[in-house]
Amino acid sequence: MKQRISDAFARAKAEGRGAFVAYLTMGFPTLEASERAADEIIAGGADILELGVPFSDPFADGGVIRAAAYKVLENGVTLDDVIALAKRIRAKHPQTGLVLFSYYNLIFSKGLDAFADAAADAGIDAVLAVDLPLEERDELLSVLAPRGLSIVPLIAPNTPIARIIASEAELANTFLYIITVKGTTGARTQLPPDLMERLDTIRAVAHLPIAAGFGISTRAQGQEVSQHADGFVVGSALVKCLAEGKPPCLD
Repeated sequence: MKQRISDAFARAKAEGRGAFVAYLTMGFPTLEASERAADEIIAGGADILELGVPFSDPFADGGVIRAAAYKVLENGVTLDDVIALAKRIRAKHPQTGLVLFSYYNLIFSKGLDAFADAAADAGIDAVLAVDLPLEERDELLSVLAPRGLSIVPLIAPNTPIARIIASEAELANTFLYIITVKGTTGARTQLPPDLMERLDTIRAVAHLPIAAGFGISTRAQGQEVSQHADGFVVGSALVKCLAEGKPPCLD
């Protein structure tokens, strides 16, 4: 089994830094442009790439990513298109961790076995299904794990420690995505004052790496949280650059 996600965090730790997890809405502003953006952000230092699948009701996403998703849907981009794009990215970047970021309805509608086969064939390492709770994830994990794929659990600001421990049980080659703020995705100028203490608490009990996301928009913020986590996630700031006709950028 490939261990690209685990290896990415191990490399970053050996280099004395947090792993950089980058999110892009695939197909925005076009499929070709998002493929170029993926190449550019990986060349710019991203260790793991989250491939955002456009969805009609992206309730966890803020205005920037929501607008991008709607544009992609208007262009007719589907889950199958994103998986095909993932396969092209994998061919060019054999060591980069790839996470498919989606809402569960799209995955379930495709058929779980068909989805798992396609994701494995594309070289995807893990799936983050935003709206799939811990109690219901086994039906997805049961088809992913035999094909060498994992799941990325989302950990909310109010998730109890016991539930965090349960969320990482039986998982490998993945990480815990620690949501930094209550609400939707989107760049913030300041992070919650109690965030670092919570990251320290989670890190002390977790056996998987932890990466903090939602609201991180600058390299300085990423470096700050990486003192208390194993990595950081940036999404809206990168998508905003693309919306402005610029390459994906991180200040």
